[in-house]
Amino acid sequence: MTNRAAEILKKTELFMRNGAEIGKASAAELHDGLARAVVNEIADDWRRSGDKKAGKRRAYYFSAEFLMGRAIYNNLLCLGLTDEVDGLLGKRGAALGDLEKIGDAALGNGGLGRLAACYLDSAATLRLPLDGYGIRYRYGLFRQTIENCEQKEEPDDWTRHGDPWSIRREQDAVTVHFKDQDVLAVPYDMPILGYKTAYTGTLRLWQAEPTEPFDFALFNEQDYDKALHDKNAAENISRVLYPNDDTDEGKILRIKQEYFFSSASIQDILRKTEREGGDIRKLGSCTAVQLNDTHPVLAIPELVRLLTEKGLSFDEAFGIARQVFSYTNHTIMAEALEKWKKELLEEAVPGLYEMIEQIDEALAKELAAKGIDGKKTKKLAIIEDDTANMAHLAIFAGRYTNGVARIHTNILKERVLREWDEVYPERFQNVTNGVTQRRWLALCNPGLSELLTRLLGDDGWKTDLSRLEKLLPYGEDAEVLKEFREIKDDRRRALAQFLEQRHGIAIDTDTVFDVQIKRIHEYKRQLLNILAVLELYFQIKEGKLTDFQPT
Repeated sequence: MTNRAAEILKKTELFMRNGAEIGKASAAELHDGLARAVVNEIADDWRRSGDKKAGKRRAYYFSAEFLMGRAIYNNLLCLGLTDEVDGLLGKRGAALGDLEKIGDAALGNGGLGRLAACYLDSAATLRLPLDGYGIRYRYGLFRQTIENCEQKEEPDDWTRHGDPWSIRREQDAVTVHFKDQDVLAVPYDMPILGYKTAYTGTLRLWQAEPTEPFDFALFNEQDYDKALHDKNAAENISRVLYPNDDTDEGKILRIKQEYFFSSASIQDILRKTEREGGDIRKLGSCTAVQLNDTHPVLAIPELVRLLTEKGLSFDEAFGIARQVFSYTNHTIMAEALEKWKKELLEEAVPGLYEMIEQIDEALAKELAAKGIDGKKTKKLAIIEDDTANMAHLAIFAGRYTNGVARIHTNILKERVLREWDEVYPERFQNVTNGVTQRRWLALCNPGLSELLTRLLGDDGWKTDLSRLEKLLPYGEDAEVLKEFREIKDDRRRALAQFLEQRHGIAIDTDTVFDVQIKRIHEYKRQLLNILAVLELYFQIKEGKLTDFQPT
């Protein structure tokens, strides 16, 4: 038993709300106390990690989503204290498993958000100076339930039990200017622990708040709605992930949301650069920003705008931006590549559209210099019919554009963005999505994790997944395969027990699960899945499928 685990348990009791005892505490009380104890324990490492990055080349990951998962399990794993802390809790009448009742931070929805989380996790483990920027949503996307065969959407109030993993940094707040009001962007920092490295990265999330709490004079005049109008309008910006944009009002809120975190993040980066004695004219050589999809692409014209405000010419400012940004494309669907009308951009953020127009003019000049004909130039234009294409803006203004799988990248180059690849082939790269084995293997399946470590002789595979290749000789080992199947059977029984306890559904543990965990939407292809189920049903009914495994 290490002193560190014992110290964390001691601090847990000190930080517990309402003076609760560990053995008698609710899951929320235990989580709050334990999380605060862990943050307190790693505080010095977090500060030292930040100090090491000062004045050096740094990278930032801009993403509308960060699907981090439950931090308590991941952070204890990274500290190497999971079993010890669980053992100490057991002696007090509690268990880490009790904290499964606490939901994770509702900051993302799908693969885009999980990719962002895995990048931060891997970077911290590799001691790379990468920090994340995003939005601290109040309710996330939504909490999904199915009633009467229909999806029901409910608010995901993930902070109702508090948010012990976030540190509010009010002293670093910045003001974001919109046409109708100024909004305060207040940062909340989350620690991102590296696996057994003592290195800690930072995920900085911006919360939208009014510059003034409310209009006291109007409140005294009993005009309560108007008194709180600015407050509500500001807070709406970070209230939910992907607000409905069926109407122009919804589209303007989307633009505000994207500009809000893009502007706040760029302001923060420039402030850090100047505070650490850096020259903003050399920003391109010391700063790299990865744009995760098109949501943060407004950061490009915003950086150009802010640099010109500091006295740089447009050409100089745009030249710097082209060194700073790179863009990750996640979709081949044209309707998902964001395009914003001039009137909507100007209604939300006056002045930004002018910067996009100047960038579009720079593109036209560059294409003319390359001898590109007018027809292709029109296809590559950033602005067409008074509408700004965010993907085109990101490709032209960025150093690189990458897809997230080989086939995806090939489709981008050969079909969706073929003209861009013909003119700028050197800018397209493939970076296949990966996942962190620490969360998706070590945390999810401790039994299998223990078997792998025993067979390999150590747990080096947790930081070098290529080590698993050394398991190939065991492919014909009857004893190892028997143990492997026993681990799978144990997990099946655990799932069956969970389903029966939680939902009252009894299942055969030999059942094969074909699961699609997504919100219900046309392009998520649930309909195709149901058609496949019907096909299997008719084949079984007609006797054409006789060896079907229960699914």
